Amino acid sequence: MVGDQLKHKTPEQLRLAAREGHFNETTSGLAPGFVQCNLVIIPQHYASDFADFCRRNPKPCPLLAVSPMAGDVSLPELGPDIDVRTDISRYRRWENGVLVEEPSNLLNHWCSDHVAFALGCSFSFEEALLADGLEIRNISEGVNVPMFRTNLPCFSAGPFAGNLVVSMRPMTPKDAIRAIQICTRFPAVHGAPIHFGDPAQIGINNLQQPDFGDAVSIKEGEVPLFWACGVTPQVALENAKLPVAFTHAPGHMLVSDKPNTGLAIL
Repeated sequence: MVGDQLKHKTPEQLRLAAREGHFNETTSGLAPGFVQCNLVIIPQHYASDFADFCRRNPKPCPLLAVSPMAGDVSLPELGPDIDVRTDISRYRRWENGVLVEEPSNLLNHWCSDHVAFALGCSFSFEEALLADGLEIRNISEGVNVPMFRTNLPCFSAGPFAGNLVVSMRPMTPKDAIRAIQICTRFPAVHGAPIHFGDPAQIGINNLQQPDFGDAVSIKEGEVPLFWACGVTPQVALENAKLPVAFTHAPGHMLVSDKPNTGLAIL
């Protein structure tokens, strides 16, 4: 299934394509108008601590939905037919904090004590920026957004701790100011950037070597803007060293039926 075909798919059609094994691409720029979500799935024993981690770190971990009960594969707040085991184009499986594989579904891994958390994603505010005429470099270049580990610590909760991960988009200073104004209206999907300008101030040494995603070009006169990123929980999972956990692969989001307009604070 090629990119041009995907752009015209509804959220339900994208989820079904992933469920049937026909879709394994990243979701940036797809299903315009609808909320995309980061996903974390952990054993019920750790769910309360992870919920606390999200509450203490709302910028990188804006919580949108949680499993109605342990073992339930649905997220009815985000769509009536969602199955968190199958509806993402690529997952990650973690054991004792180590990434062991990136399966296409979790059908052979699901247990009755698993709890799923859906977190807001920057792809939602990208749409608002595009609607205002701002360029999103990772979209115009057709790559995954670049993401970086920083030296900024998150607030810990139980076994969950670690430094913030950020996504980066380069813009002119004028566009950067407008982007900050727009994204402030979307606290449920990371809100305004946490930093712009010198990346070394937040522990990033080379913008052409992202820790996740792909590098993008930065033109003369542009400054990098850094947003809190939903990959941050994956760093927390590395440190928590849970016996088992699952997440989305970076850039491979759960596409929901929830409209982006419902997240804006006007």
